[in-house]
Amino acid sequence: MTVASEARVVDQVVDTDRYPLGEPASAAWEEVVSRAREELRRVGCSVLPNFIRPSRCAALRRECAEIAPLAHYGVEEVNVYNIATDSSLPEDHPGRVSMERGNAFVARDNIPEQFLIHQLYTSKLFQRFIADCFELPRLHELADPLAGLCLNVVGPGMGHPWHFDTNEFTVSMLTQESEVGGTFEYCPNIRSAEAENFGDVRAVLDGRGEHLIRRLTLRPGDLQLFKGRYALHRVTTVRGETARHSTIFAYSERPGVIGSPARTRQLFGRVLPEHLGRAERGDQLLD
Repeated sequence: MTVASEARVVDQVVDTDRYPLGEPASAAWEEVVSRAREELRRVGCSVLPNFIRPSRCAALRRECAEIAPLAHYGVEEVNVYNIATDSSLPEDHPGRVSMERGNAFVARDNIPEQFLIHQLYTSKLFQRFIADCFELPRLHELADPLAGLCLNVVGPGMGHPWHFDTNEFTVSMLTQESEVGGTFEYCPNIRSAEAENFGDVRAVLDGRGEHLIRRLTLRPGDLQLFKGRYALHRVTTVRGETARHSTIFAYSERPGVIGSPARTRQLFGRVLPEHLGRAERGDQLLD
């Protein structure tokens, strides 16, 4: 796709008056990026409201609802690190706290290339804008053929329990909101690449860390930038008749990032040859 044709596609989907992805030297770009950077530095999260044009939100919802039935669904006992729940860990270790995970994911290989979310994920204009917000020279799409772009489906009665993301930076977008519940909660910068900070993580899991938790009200078409590798986060239980759908655009600072076989099987119910020969991570954090 040429730069001009890509710009036309982006302009049809994104509210480029507010978010001029094709004009990195403009005052509007500088204003948006500066605000996102400040919020990411301070609390590890920035929400860009109405990123998608209102006229395209219905199409966005329809497309994602169309593929939602393809989500791999399964209920299992997990912990915040997605490691074996029977691990030999100290009694007070947060990894000893088990939670029920019952949400589901549609993998990238089930998302058609013509869908709006696929066009955004692979757009160089979009990637450059996101990288600038994260103060990075560039971002790479995950090399993971399943997890790079996916749709998260949280059905009624289910939630996504406390966890950390596998990748350093997460970009997500709500495409369908639930009637009740489905609130995004997070604990900014609760750990770093150098320190797990098990004490605070355990406090949140035990209900003693309320002061560490922030809550977001998201609407369909809002773009969320998030440092999910270092922020403990969850989606509260969905109530009512409508499932919560959100797209996850996963990028990394480094090329070639692929999820572990165990985590991949958890999320998608299958692994591919790429997962068995994956590159190692750049930090020593529990996955």
